[in-house]
Amino acid sequence: MAFWWPILVIVFAFAICRFLLMLIPPNVPSIDVDVSDVLDYGSQTKEESYIYIPRRGKAVQLDRVQCYEPATMKYLGFFPALTTDEVKEHVAHARKAQKVWAKSSFKQRRQFLRILLKYIVEHQELICEMSSRDTGKTMVDASLGEIMTTCEKITWLLAEGERWLKPEYRCSGRSMLHKKSKVEFHPLGVIGAIVSWNYPFHNIFNPMLAAVFSGNGIVIKIMRTAAETLIPVTLELGGKDAFIVCDDVDVPHVAQIAVRAALQSSGQNCAGAERFYVHRDVYSSFVAQVVKIVKSVCVGPPHAGRYDMGAICMQGHAERLQNLVNDALDKGAEIVGRGSFGNLGEDAVDQFFPPTVIVNADHSMKLMQEEAFGPIMPIMKFSSDEEAIMLANDSNYGLGCAVFSGSQHRAREIASKIDCGVAAINDFASNYMCQSLPFGGVKHSGFGRFAGIEGLRACCLVKSVVEDRWWPYIKTKIPKPIQYPVAENCFEFQESLVETLYGLNIWDRLRALVNVLKILSEQNSSPSGARRNQ
Repeated sequence: MAFWWPILVIVFAFAICRFLLMLIPPNVPSIDVDVSDVLDYGSQTKEESYIYIPRRGKAVQLDRVQCYEPATMKYLGFFPALTTDEVKEHVAHARKAQKVWAKSSFKQRRQFLRILLKYIVEHQELICEMSSRDTGKTMVDASLGEIMTTCEKITWLLAEGERWLKPEYRCSGRSMLHKKSKVEFHPLGVIGAIVSWNYPFHNIFNPMLAAVFSGNGIVIKIMRTAAETLIPVTLELGGKDAFIVCDDVDVPHVAQIAVRAALQSSGQNCAGAERFYVHRDVYSSFVAQVVKIVKSVCVGPPHAGRYDMGAICMQGHAERLQNLVNDALDKGAEIVGRGSFGNLGEDAVDQFFPPTVIVNADHSMKLMQEEAFGPIMPIMKFSSDEEAIMLANDSNYGLGCAVFSGSQHRAREIASKIDCGVAAINDFASNYMCQSLPFGGVKHSGFGRFAGIEGLRACCLVKSVVEDRWWPYIKTKIPKPIQYPVAENCFEFQESLVETLYGLNIWDRLRALVNVLKILSEQNSSPSGARRNQ
């Protein structure tokens, strides 16, 4: 026991020191961003307060991008759309900067990320307000989807990024035992990212953080196809995620998660729950709970009051959502619950859609096949786990799924048989907050992965490197029997060598080894060797 006391004291002292070091705030510089022009409501004239919505079929201006607040249709300004030459100029600047940045150390890259993290944490309200005004989502939805996701990405890179970008040593195998094998991860150069509009802050920072930490430059929203020059590409193209509820769940608990999964950011999520499959034994109670929650949801402009859900971002999308609902109603579905509207304002009525619960849905309806991207909850019954799996897989999409059961084993078994890239057990979309995990789908949901180790390494040129393990004492040398010109017994030598290395029977391997040594001995005793006739 006396032997262990010093070790325990040292370990305890080390833990105390680590804890005390955590209490010392890091020395992280602050950055200041001037957003006065963005937040200045009073600088716009009355005529500019609302923008004109072009009629259908009328060409829009291609030389500028107009910005407006979907929840009020308030004019926010515009910025020029870049020409092809201007995009090339931006890429050239990024390429020049990347050559310098590629030489930066991981310590420098971590400090850069800490500076960003500090700014985000200190300016949460500002960032959420920008996102809310740009997309129509509530401040809470913006915090969940913009702030938390981005901060989680940064903290994972700070803790794990260097580990997964350092050279990784691999097994060299039996025949190359004298070699060291490793994989190196080098920057690709300048990465182009085309991102979606539904999370304007996070969707820009997400690819930027991985690209920059791995030593790359990045240009956001390059409108050019990768196929023209065989540039590697990762595509995440949306989904139609299944939300499966088994008969052994806590219904009130799952109902709350289900509604959040459908209504987060007004349902405008690539990984949003869009198909709800509920076991017939809990179907009625689940529908009742969901309807009760949805009817309590009030929809309105996020900055005009305390609303549970905000606006639909894209013009005309609310009409498309209603068309999907109408198609379902025509085929036998029924609306059993809807949320309410607050004070919308006459100029933005078309930018809102009430959260809607639909029953008697089936797969003949467009609502169960097409990505809706809106706050609609179509619910179907199932009788067995096999039927739930079949229904979940009956889709052109395969991004994610969520499976709820009182048995973790049962939920895992169901999830393992669903064709998708992301699965959550007794939770929804928690995968995305686990930034060590890759994110992406199958089928029409795209290919490749971003986020996690796989996403970080996708920003790299993966290079295989082999070198001598005991250089210069042991070097690669071609055995004499297979040196040019090859010996008469060259194939006999190769046969014996293969059996020595890979034979399954130890005695056969030893016998083959003896033959290998015999042939080598014969070759070495005769410098010229017995060569094949010329």
